[in-house]
Parts: sequence; C-alpha cells; structure tokens
Amino acid sequence: MKVLIVDDDESILRLYKEELEDEGYEVFAATSGKEAIEIFEREKPDIVTLDILMPDMDGIAVLRAMKDRIPDIPVIMSTAYDYRDDFGVWAAEAYVVKSSDLTELKETIKRLTNK
Repeated sequence: MKVLIVDDDESILRLYKEELEDEGYEVFAATSGKEAIEIFEREKPDIVTLDILMPDMDGIAVLRAMKDRIPDIPVIMSTAYDYRDDFGVWAAEAYVVKSSDLTELKETIKRLTNK
C-alpha cells in the first residue's frame, strides 16, 4: 500500500514516514505541491495525506490537480488549522488535525483503504 505524505514541515514528514512505515506502508514524501504532483503521477499512491498551507501551491490546488487525474483517490487533508468550512476541502475524503499522536490519522488511512 503506497502512501504519499505532503507537508512543508520536514519534522512532520519524518514523523509520519517513520510511523506509517512501521505500520507496513510504502511511504513517499513531498515538501511542496509541485513535488507532490510529480510523485503522485510517477508512483500512483493508494492514498494521500495533504497539508493545506504550503509555500508554492496550497493544498487545495494540489487536491484539485490530483482529483482531476484520479477522481477516486482517497485524500486526507492534514492541517494544524481548521479549514472544514472552506468549500475547497470538501473534495477530500477526510480531514485530520495534525498531532504528534497519529492514532486518528492511522485509523483514517485504514478506514479509507480497507486495510
């Protein structure tokens, strides 16, 4: 099972990558929207966790680009801020607030991928 993690915070990427690899996932990481789309097209992940605030391209634009290419790809918006009222995030299958406790994220990945 391939997971693409997109976040401009390197410490979050390391934490998510280590934790999810321990769960048996093949993990790819991107620190920008542009890099995320390149990895997305090359690796064809099974699920994506996507930050909203990034320097080059916000997560909502990345979400739209991914859904244009593969409409049924499960995407989890993962952010420290509450954007649930922003219409743009509604195309995502789930919304998880960032935390050092990845229980909710892991459970959401399992639910969306039936793993």
